[in-house]
Amino acid sequence: MSGVFFAGSHLGVAQAQDQPRPASQCQAIAETVPKASFVSFKPQQMAQARKIAEDVRITFIGHSTYSIESPEGVLIATDYSGYYRPQRLPDIVTMNKAHSTHYTRSPDAGIKHVLPGWSDTPGQKADHHVVVGDTYTRNVSTDIRAYGGFEENGNSIFIFEIAGLCIGHLGHLHHELTDSHYTQIGRLDVLMVPTDGGLTMGADSMSRVVQRLRSSLILPMHRSGPPLERFLTMFDGKFDIVYAKEPVITVSLRNLPRKPQILIPQGM
Repeated sequence: MSGVFFAGSHLGVAQAQDQPRPASQCQAIAETVPKASFVSFKPQQMAQARKIAEDVRITFIGHSTYSIESPEGVLIATDYSGYYRPQRLPDIVTMNKAHSTHYTRSPDAGIKHVLPGWSDTPGQKADHHVVVGDTYTRNVSTDIRAYGGFEENGNSIFIFEIAGLCIGHLGHLHHELTDSHYTQIGRLDVLMVPTDGGLTMGADSMSRVVQRLRSSLILPMHRSGPPLERFLTMFDGKFDIVYAKEPVITVSLRNLPRKPQILIPQGM
């Protein structure tokens, strides 16, 4: 459990320690690493089964902030710094420690669940398992560059399970993932990935992560440095490239592209 506390807001934490964690429909269960098998759920076993055919609304807000709105209207903002804001106050915000453009120590007091991707307690990982309405948010810790080396567990990949979809945000990812990371992440249908070409990782390293995760829909973010086209060329036709026609991207299990697709949002 994270030891970080923020002025004016509640730290979003997992359920009480004596309560079981929510079951993840996206989680991979590893018998031996790197071999992994994905959990199989029957529709009636899924807590969100009634929402499985409903839409999730995703909007690019700026930099690495996306808003994600569930069918029940729960609003999540990723890499929330307070500078890029959704039109209404989010119910949940996630943050990554890399730069001030990815987090704030003083989020709006009305945000009920503030989830930092790191722990201020040395040697501990942030550990979030937060259920709000029809959403379940969890994290997988990663390292970040700091002081000429790496800060262990200083960052997180956040995963949002909504309406049967598994949506992942890589945050400010600084290294290629291990087999253990991939096992913890599980299936991702939608992936938000930095495309800066070096501030996080080089385009070739990032493209290997994206291809290994095998998501159906890739949403770029954190565009800076080299042109976006440099990132796109790394996939050599393996992904369709589409430019969004509307500011809001509507996603559901029924409309995921059959061939993996990189969708460039408006405002990118």
